[in-house]
Amino acid sequence: MSFQILHYRLKKLKRAFLIWKTLISLLINLWIDNIRFTIFQIKSNEKSRVQIKRARWFTNQLINLGSAFIKIGQLLSARPDLIPNTWIQELSKLQDQVPNFSFEQIEETIREELGSKFYEIDQIIADPVGSASLAQVHRATLKDGKKVVFKVQRPNLKELFIIDLGIMQQIAGLLQKNKNWSRGRNWVEIAKECRKVLMKELDFNCEAQYAARFRQQFLDDVNVEVPEVIWDMSSEKVLCLSYLEGTKISDLEKLKLQEIDLPKIAEIGAISYLKQLVNYGFFHADPHPGNLAVSKKGKLIFYDFGMMGNISNNLQTRLGGMVKAAALRDASSLVSQLQQAGLISKDIDVGPVRRLVRLMLKEALTPPFSPNIIEKLSGDLYELVYETPFQLPVDLIFVMRALSTFEGVGRMLDPGFNLVSVTKPYLIELMTSNNQTPNDLINQFGRQVGELGSKAVGIPKRIDESLERLEQGDLQLQIRMGESDRQFKKMFTAQKTLGHSILIGSLSIASALLVTNKQNNFALLPLLFAVPISIDWIKCQLSMRKGSRLEKLKQ
Repeated sequence: MSFQILHYRLKKLKRAFLIWKTLISLLINLWIDNIRFTIFQIKSNEKSRVQIKRARWFTNQLINLGSAFIKIGQLLSARPDLIPNTWIQELSKLQDQVPNFSFEQIEETIREELGSKFYEIDQIIADPVGSASLAQVHRATLKDGKKVVFKVQRPNLKELFIIDLGIMQQIAGLLQKNKNWSRGRNWVEIAKECRKVLMKELDFNCEAQYAARFRQQFLDDVNVEVPEVIWDMSSEKVLCLSYLEGTKISDLEKLKLQEIDLPKIAEIGAISYLKQLVNYGFFHADPHPGNLAVSKKGKLIFYDFGMMGNISNNLQTRLGGMVKAAALRDASSLVSQLQQAGLISKDIDVGPVRRLVRLMLKEALTPPFSPNIIEKLSGDLYELVYETPFQLPVDLIFVMRALSTFEGVGRMLDPGFNLVSVTKPYLIELMTSNNQTPNDLINQFGRQVGELGSKAVGIPKRIDESLERLEQGDLQLQIRMGESDRQFKKMFTAQKTLGHSILIGSLSIASALLVTNKQNNFALLPLLFAVPISIDWIKCQLSMRKGSRLEKLKQ
């Protein structure tokens, strides 16, 4: 066996030990927390504080595990169907907190990837512009005088990703075998999708294509700037972009000294996002302050195109109808539109979804508008998705997260910023036009009149048939029992818990009586019988508390 193979196996074994150690520690901590919540009847605010503490611990562990798991954490923050909202909020803050790697390695990677093109570089500045989990960014000047930036991948990153993602696949298989953990979730498929996304992100050719496509969308926009891809200086591990000088959008003092109109920048960003979502269906999915800057001329600059999102053509064509249904506060119509667009499965109980949509519409469209309305709505959406057995497309979650992130940026620039208010004129235009010609509107109106006429003609006959069936005793009443079933299950669990409590108490008394009568040899028997009953009692308690967040939404 060669030394390289032995080294690889030892490295894989070490990584496996660290990863499994983190997972087991997490599961033990969660199990202890559940027992504490059950036995001591901890209040919801204290429970939330403990969950936040655990989420922060988990976030720090992901950072310690390195690049692959930082990216996995960022992907998990877009999966509210897998983890609760308190964890989503912590993982969303996950930044690429990793140390810089040496400038010698930067030069070596660029030389290996570019070959003879390397000699077209006049100077690479040693101090990095930024350092992330996947790459490091350095400014440079080409011999033709062009200012550029090089995004250079970390050494041996692909090898480490293959090891870590392979171990993650094993963990997913273990989770899938547990019926409680795998209910409504396919961990193996989720792990495969995660592997596909992360391996694609390692190929900077994909990011180059994203950057070029995003730049094309805003070529005619005088308020937005996007770097140009230098194709002949880019490869799988090196991405070369034109250098656009700007001030970080979070550096408010410097922007004020440059006499930049901050509310105007917030408005430009909001309108640019509406264009990305409505006009192009291709959007920047990670608009945090580190990826946004402002030029001296007051233009908004976008950086970093590793995380982008797509909106399907089906959804784009239905946006006008969705906006119209939302404006009319017609929850049933909006849910129907969402189902037809494929955002919500048609075979689920839409009752909880419709209730949440109704609450969201009331919250969002009732003046005065809350300044962080998107954040509140996305929080409610995450609670519902986690508590109910259905999944929303990941891209829709990316939309909500991107809008929520930019909403925070907008409030930082302008305390009075409100995404709904800023985009309202454009939403009204979308609602009325939606790329429809006058003939389309006339045809649509004609179809609606025809459908209404057909239904109106059939009403007398349907009434007569219903009355005849009622007289003959053939009329049957069908009731949807979704909510009742849940209540019955809750009552059954409560009754089972009560029975277990009585049994545990009786067995404890029996054991105490045996000890009192000096029958110590037999005193353990009742306690042994009490152990499995106590475990089942704890499970019943946890089951009764499950869904509490959804219950709050119904109130």
